[in-house]
Amino acid sequence: MIPFSVLDLSPITQGSDAAQSFRNSRDLAQHAEAWGYRRYWLAEHHGMPGIASAATSVLIAYVAGGTSTIRVGAGGIMLPNHSPLVIAEQFGTLESLFPGRIDLGLGRAPGSDQITARALRRNLTSDANDFPNDVVELMDFFSDAPRQQVRAVPGTGLKVPMWILGSSLFGAQLAAMLGLPYAFASHFAPAQMMDAVALYRASFRPSERLAKPYVMLGFNVFAADTHDEAAYRATSMQQAFVNSRSGRPGRLPPPRRHYYENASPQERALLDSVLPCSAIGSPDMVQDQIEAFIARTGADELMIASQTFDHGHRLQSFEITADIRSVASTHTTALQ
Repeated sequence: MIPFSVLDLSPITQGSDAAQSFRNSRDLAQHAEAWGYRRYWLAEHHGMPGIASAATSVLIAYVAGGTSTIRVGAGGIMLPNHSPLVIAEQFGTLESLFPGRIDLGLGRAPGSDQITARALRRNLTSDANDFPNDVVELMDFFSDAPRQQVRAVPGTGLKVPMWILGSSLFGAQLAAMLGLPYAFASHFAPAQMMDAVALYRASFRPSERLAKPYVMLGFNVFAADTHDEAAYRATSMQQAFVNSRSGRPGRLPPPRRHYYENASPQERALLDSVLPCSAIGSPDMVQDQIEAFIARTGADELMIASQTFDHGHRLQSFEITADIRSVASTHTTALQ
């Protein structure tokens, strides 16, 4: 079985606060490390009442400081919000503190609305060429002999592993051209997943960083003892998604019985279009859905997301998923 990793938005639930979200994230990372997950990624979002991971590099340091072996990184840093030098310094610092454990995933979206983007004080008149140029500039800051006069200290020569994130063909083309690993946001934007993966693999150019294509796909998992309980827990994420797309972002709400069945036709259509890359159910059901997804996509790694209201339920879902991988890996080895 391929490696599994964790994607965490450090959700702020109704009735709680960011401080508790950070403690939950660190606790989940510690469990994920013990359960054998490969990496633990946090995502940059701004101005979102239900997401606490805005200062992503700071939170990465907190999580990495509470763990010892699992890779910790950004899934991702939204590079349009930052100068490449600042990110090189931040992740050079993280790599210096936690050598060999830091990942840097890069996204082209701002992770916010235009008002928030303006508050971040970045140039809003940039064109589509800026992101590729910024990625190349950032790669140069990490090289042994940067071409630029300015040096990232720390940063120069550290070669922090870099990923391109995306939900369209643009990121696939860029990752292939630069010879970088590619992570696709199929857990919430699956429409172009298969086309993007095919394009990336067909166009990939080997580089000093990566010899052959490597694809990681986002996948939602809500696992519980029974299908009914798992479906109930998944409604927190479903509500949050509908609220966000409807212009009503808020803190992660508690689950609601029969939410999907009682949703409007438009809301059900939205959920059906954006969340098909999900496994919801009992352990056996989730295993079947995960194995089918891997067989269909040929993914090299899965990035598991589980926006669950109750922290204990989130831990249970990730533990069941880790057990599924362990059992499947043992079975695969026995057949070889």
